[in-house]
Amino acid sequence: MGGMDTMRNLVLHHWQQFIGPVCVLLIVLAAGYASKRLLVRVLHGWATRSKGQPASIVANAIAGPFMIWVLILGAHLALQSSDLPARATSLVGRILLVLWIWSLTVMLSRLVGDLIRFHGAGVPGALPVTTLTQTLAQLAVVILALMVLLNLLGISITPILTALGVGGLAVALALQDTLSNLFAGFYVAVAGQVRLGDYIRLNTGEEGYISDITWRSTTLRASSNNLIIIPNNKLGQAIVTNFNLPEKRIGVSIQVAVATDSDPERVEQVLLEETLRAAGEVSGMLPEPAPSVLFDPGAGDWSLSFTLNYQVREFADQARVRHELRKRVLRRLRKEGIEMPFPTRTVYVRGAGQP
Repeated sequence: MGGMDTMRNLVLHHWQQFIGPVCVLLIVLAAGYASKRLLVRVLHGWATRSKGQPASIVANAIAGPFMIWVLILGAHLALQSSDLPARATSLVGRILLVLWIWSLTVMLSRLVGDLIRFHGAGVPGALPVTTLTQTLAQLAVVILALMVLLNLLGISITPILTALGVGGLAVALALQDTLSNLFAGFYVAVAGQVRLGDYIRLNTGEEGYISDITWRSTTLRASSNNLIIIPNNKLGQAIVTNFNLPEKRIGVSIQVAVATDSDPERVEQVLLEETLRAAGEVSGMLPEPAPSVLFDPGAGDWSLSFTLNYQVREFADQARVRHELRKRVLRRLRKEGIEMPFPTRTVYVRGAGQP
C-alpha cells in the first residue's frame, strides 16, 4: 500500500515530472512506427525477390509484434528518464520483461509452426505435417521460454521440476487414456507409415483419407465426404492397409464373362486390344506396366470368364476407370458379335418305366 500511495501522490501533486518520460515514450513510438513501415517494406521486398515461402513467413512473424517491442522499449526509456521510486521502477521493469518474453514467445511459436508446416508440405521425405507435430513444436518453445523467464525473475526451477516429477506419476495414472492417445499419435505421426493425404483402411472396416492427426485422435475423410474420428491408440493397435505406400498406383482387375461357345483366343485378343487402347485414353488408367488378360477363372457352368488386369494412378481412380472400361468392353464385344452368357441348365426328362 505504501508504494501505491507514493505513486498516487506523484501523479496528483507532481505530474510535471511525467512530462519528460511521456515525451520520450511518444518519440519512441513515432520512430518505431516509421521504422515498422520501412521494415515491412524491406521484408516484403526480400520475400518477393527470394520467391520463397520461408521468407514470407519470417517477414510476417517479425512484422506482427514489432510495435509491441517498440512500446516496451519506449516504456523502458521513459522509465529510465523519470524520477519514480526505485521500488516502482523495479516493478515496472519486471512487467516489461515479462511482456517482452511473452511477445517473443508468441512470435517464435507462430514462426516455428509455420516453418514446420512449410517444411513438411514442400520437402520430399519430410515428416508429416499434422496438428500434433505443430503443437509439440510450439509447446517446446513455450516451455523453454517459461524456463528462461523464471530464471530471469530469480525463481529456481529445481523445486518446480521436483514437484512435477513427484506429481507426474499421479497425473499419469489419472490420464492413462489421454496419454495413451498422445503417445500413439506421436508414434503414428513420426513413424511415417501413414501420412496426411494417404488413403487407409482399418481391419475394422473404416477407410478414408487421413486429414489430420491431433493429440487425441486421427481424422479420416471418407469417400462420402464424412469425417471418421479414430482414437490414436485404436489406430496404433489396428491392422492398417495403406493404399498410398510404397507408391500410390495400385493394381486392379475386373472379370468379363462370355458365352461358352466363344473362341477363347479371339476373346482374349479383343479384350487385350480394348484394354490397351483404354490405358492410353482413360484418365487415371496407367499404360505402364502394360495391362494383361488372363483366361481365369476359365470355364464355368454356363460361361467363359476372363480377368483384365491393369493399374490405376491412385485408389480414388478405381471406380471411374472400371466404369469407363466396362462400357468400352461391352461395346467392343457387341461389335465383334461375341455373345454375353445367360444361366443355362440341361434338363433330362425320362419317360415312365425308364431306368
